[in-house]
Amino acid sequence: MPLISQVWRVFPGLLLSAGVAALAVAGEHVQHGLLGWVMLDGLVIAILAGILLHTCFGLAERYRAGVHFASKTILEIAIVLLGGTISTGAVLQIGPVMVGAIMLVVATALVLSYGIGRLLGLDGRLATLVACGNSICGNSAIMATAPVIRAPAGDVAASIAFTAALGVVIVLLLPLCFHFLGISEWQYGVIAGLSVYAVPQVLAATVPVGIMSTQIGTLVKLIRVLMLGPVVLVIGLVQGRKGGGALPLAMLVPWFVVGFLAMMGARSAGLLPEAALPALQTVSADLTVVSMAALGLSVDLRSVVASGGRVLAAGFFSVVTLILLAVATAFVLGGP
Repeated sequence: MPLISQVWRVFPGLLLSAGVAALAVAGEHVQHGLLGWVMLDGLVIAILAGILLHTCFGLAERYRAGVHFASKTILEIAIVLLGGTISTGAVLQIGPVMVGAIMLVVATALVLSYGIGRLLGLDGRLATLVACGNSICGNSAIMATAPVIRAPAGDVAASIAFTAALGVVIVLLLPLCFHFLGISEWQYGVIAGLSVYAVPQVLAATVPVGIMSTQIGTLVKLIRVLMLGPVVLVIGLVQGRKGGGALPLAMLVPWFVVGFLAMMGARSAGLLPEAALPALQTVSADLTVVSMAALGLSVDLRSVVASGGRVLAAGFFSVVTLILLAVATAFVLGGP
């Protein structure tokens, strides 16, 4: 498809997402002007406004490509830019203990989430999809796991529906942990990185708290995402499909993870001037608001309800389990 046709195809949905984002940012400024403080962050307003619009009025076909582009590609670009604000020194602060803790949390969450799904009556394949989506990285983990276990389309759709809805709920409610638990930004970043489904959503959950939580949360989440490859390979072996063909590298290691690491390397090597860092943070934050508006526009609460009570129940209890594991890990580690 010619470039101009691709641009025209995504333009309506991208414009709609940007419009919702602009209104959300304006709403944040109005709150600050009237109250002197912000009750609802612009990211939260963007998500809620998007969900409200889609649920009440639907999403016309001409907007879908652009909304998908904004919710995925635009936010992946924001993540890459965020990498330029982090040095390897920050990564070294995580250390082998944190890496081991992340691996332990993911493994434990996988087992517990799968068990919860089975106890609630889900078949093995659907329980596996829910467990992988909950424990690793939401939709990406579900889509990577589905062909390995030969999951039917209905199971994939149901899993993705609960992931979209519960992922938004986590983004909206998780910042309350920071205020109610009396934890540090570093600890909150660990909790967000360990419990939020998708890398992009980590930004939405941590930006309102502070740059430290955003940086640590993103690093923790990226390490968690990198476990997708080994987990999918293990599941493939368990399913007896060792000879079924290798998954594409891009599915195991997303491009924006590579881009994030490249930008982080450039920052550490001194290739990015310090004067550019504020601009990178601002652009990354602005793109994140647009993407969160698109994320909201992609969620129809009616379809989530229709996906089935048992799937939603399995997702809910799995999320609660994951958050409890994350909070416990943050308190045990304490901080840098």
